[in-house]
Amino acid sequence: MSKVTSMHDAISTGVSDGDSIYLAGFTHLIPFAAGHEIIRQEKRDLELIRATPDLIYDQLIAAGCARKATFSWAGNPGVGSLPAFRRAAEDGIPTELELEEYTHFGLIAALDAGASNLPFAPLRGFIGSDLPKHNDNIARVESPFDDDYVYAVAPIQPDVAVIRAQRADEAGNAHLWGIQGEVKIAGLAADTVILSVEELCSEETIRSDPNRTVITSDDVDHVVHDPYGSHPSYAQGYYGRDNEAYIEWAEIASDVDRVEAWLDEWVYGVENRREYVEKLGAERLLDLQPDHSYATPIDMGAYR
Repeated sequence: MSKVTSMHDAISTGVSDGDSIYLAGFTHLIPFAAGHEIIRQEKRDLELIRATPDLIYDQLIAAGCARKATFSWAGNPGVGSLPAFRRAAEDGIPTELELEEYTHFGLIAALDAGASNLPFAPLRGFIGSDLPKHNDNIARVESPFDDDYVYAVAPIQPDVAVIRAQRADEAGNAHLWGIQGEVKIAGLAADTVILSVEELCSEETIRSDPNRTVITSDDVDHVVHDPYGSHPSYAQGYYGRDNEAYIEWAEIASDVDRVEAWLDEWVYGVENRREYVEKLGAERLLDLQPDHSYATPIDMGAYR
């Protein structure tokens, strides 16, 4: 059964004010198009959960969408900090931002507990850390077998997870290759899953290579065909990382007025990802094409 819909409809149906959302993806396949649609629809009071919040969460925070960030590291990879994140956390601009911080493994363990429907996940990683003093969802647990102890994290079960993959069939069975990060467990832990892909393909294509099938249809509620939906991050085999966009954001985000102007131009000023891609232009996207035999050409017909 086809679950294919537009990003507009998937976000309108799947995301409500006050939800906890996980925009999954690690270094590549980050769902920027979904984040922009959330901004465009002016969703509010969201808890933004992510192991590595980067530009897309900075943009969501700058747009006033967030009330809380649950995370284990935040920054502009290779460039510096996240100015909008910092303004919100330190000065409440544009809104106050509550923080819930973990180590990488601590957050992933909490997500895994949520995916496994467990009451908590044990780990040693917080021994010697100050984080348990600042996070009520990290607790010391005594061993029932000896005098040892560990720490436990409460499960994280997002209301919505947005997952990107390279390709999927219309039912939501998806092939994903390259760095997978926490994509699978984010999908398993969430109540609603929006799957965004570079390419829609046949069920036969998915069945031809089952080792790449990381996401299956029983976990997916909406399938969105959104080429270049990860820009400025990358999609392995389809296009590379737009490093200039990350560098540019550091300058833009340092000034509130420049952030608002950027959002007006690149989010509110375009109707959808197709218009965003057309605005970027073919020359910029051609520069991001990887030298792989399985790379897809730039084809605006993919949006038809």
